[in-house]
Amino acid sequence: MNQQANTYCGLVSIIGRPNVGKSTLMNHLIGQKISITSRKPQTTQHKVSGVVTLGQCQYIFIDTPGFQKRYINKLNTLLNKSVVSSLANIDAIVVVVEAGSFNVGDEEVIALLPRNANVFLVVNKQDKIKDKRRLDEFVHQVSLKYPFKEVLLTSAKQHFGIEELLERIKTVFPQGEFLYPEDQLTDKSSQFLCAEIIREKLFRYLGEELPYSLAVEIDDFKFDNELYRIAATIIVDKENQKPIVIGRGGEKLKKISSEARSDMEQLLHNKVFLQVWVKVKSGFADDLKFLSQFES
Repeated sequence: MNQQANTYCGLVSIIGRPNVGKSTLMNHLIGQKISITSRKPQTTQHKVSGVVTLGQCQYIFIDTPGFQKRYINKLNTLLNKSVVSSLANIDAIVVVVEAGSFNVGDEEVIALLPRNANVFLVVNKQDKIKDKRRLDEFVHQVSLKYPFKEVLLTSAKQHFGIEELLERIKTVFPQGEFLYPEDQLTDKSSQFLCAEIIREKLFRYLGEELPYSLAVEIDDFKFDNELYRIAATIIVDKENQKPIVIGRGGEKLKKISSEARSDMEQLLHNKVFLQVWVKVKSGFADDLKFLSQFES
């Protein structure tokens, strides 16, 4: 790596309640889709680091699960702990709220913030409020909740406010060497990202029918003659969940697989041959091996 003497590198945790647009925001900050998105709460279940290097500055963004106390089980408890642990030894924290919508879930997130931290409040989806006075009043009320270093407006889907956010965050970065090569975009493997793509399609196309107790495992991942051959298994907890994923005549599984394959080809920049199966493994959601992957 050919680095100049004065380089800056910072760890930035992105937190917020479910469905405020954290993963979409990180994908736009990175400039490529790294974190999966859907309307289902806690779609993000792993802390995913996205890396972007701009000139002499390297940002390491940590996308976290949505913090929530409404539904609590072993998995949700571990996901919440993951959010809390992401606030330690960090250079900056980005708290994301949705414009016009601040509730008890947001209050719980604010309560997690350490004192004297470099916390940036991001009011996302600002385009949802057309009345500027109403938007200004909302921003003012939320900004009183904590001594934020800066308050910024974004609309991640429209890529509005992204460059300004990057400019403001880097002002708190310490001087130091880059932790990743300049062309690296994430700390996760291609296999992990492909499994996440399948999980995203499951969340998007099965909606409320879909249980949280499922997993995607990559069984085979080979590159041969300009073609990736990928085999994956969707694991569900109960027998009656299997037909939900497969659908009548296999229709849902075909759609999920087709769209996942398309996204994988964009990620890997090559053609993909994808095979997906569904397997029932009773009790796996409470299995220590399954749960251990979410521990901090």
